[in-house]
Amino acid sequence: MTAVSRRPVVGIIGNTGVIGDTYPVHAGGQMTSEAVAGVAGCVPVIIPSDPRLVQVPELLALCDGFLLTGGRPNVHPSEYGEAETPAHGAFDRGRDAITLPLIRACVERGQPFFGICRGFQEVNVAMGGSLHPEIRDLPGRMNHRMPPDGSLEEKFALRHPVRFTPGGRFARLMGAEEVVTNSLHGQGINRPGARIVIEGWAPDGTPEAILVQDAPGFTLSVQWHPEWNAAGDPVSRPLFEAFGAACRHWGGAACRD
Repeated sequence: MTAVSRRPVVGIIGNTGVIGDTYPVHAGGQMTSEAVAGVAGCVPVIIPSDPRLVQVPELLALCDGFLLTGGRPNVHPSEYGEAETPAHGAFDRGRDAITLPLIRACVERGQPFFGICRGFQEVNVAMGGSLHPEIRDLPGRMNHRMPPDGSLEEKFALRHPVRFTPGGRFARLMGAEEVVTNSLHGQGINRPGARIVIEGWAPDGTPEAILVQDAPGFTLSVQWHPEWNAAGDPVSRPLFEAFGAACRHWGGAACRD
């Protein structure tokens, strides 16, 4: 029998939703699973974001890395010491209860994670930071939200440049100090959390790329959506390739222990 090499397992944090207004689901985007499997070279596994069903220690043992996806519900403002307002939008408290301690555990252990959009915001909150509930309402800021109409191609189209810290982790990974990305988010970083290093900004000053300072593992997170056209986009592909390499390294180290 031919031995089958083990691909790293990536836990994709799912979002709670409803199909047809009646059937509750824990779901993940197809393009995200395709990016994890096809570009990162890992096995995508959707994780139900419900602490009644899964516990953080179980997830840490099961997966080699985690992809913190985007999602319509926002992190509840009580997680960063603020009162809920209509501007904060909808919430997913089950996901908050899973992802925030999971991020902190991964930072401590050196286990890789990759944050996208809401995941980017979760990383900041998990490290003690806060969020603006609506970026477009701030003076001098642009509207970063997804266009309400159009095809997927039009909604995920490249919309603005992101400028990176010269010589930083993102600039080295991209081989460039400026790239062009899509933009599909309403919230954004207000106060950076402890050890959060901002390495990328939109033209209006909105933080778009972060990492956790002195963390032993992969902690890159972006405010845009690199899962769209991940295989063909020169900005998306290196992010998923580097994340996959980090997951393989973690899995290999775990096998040797």
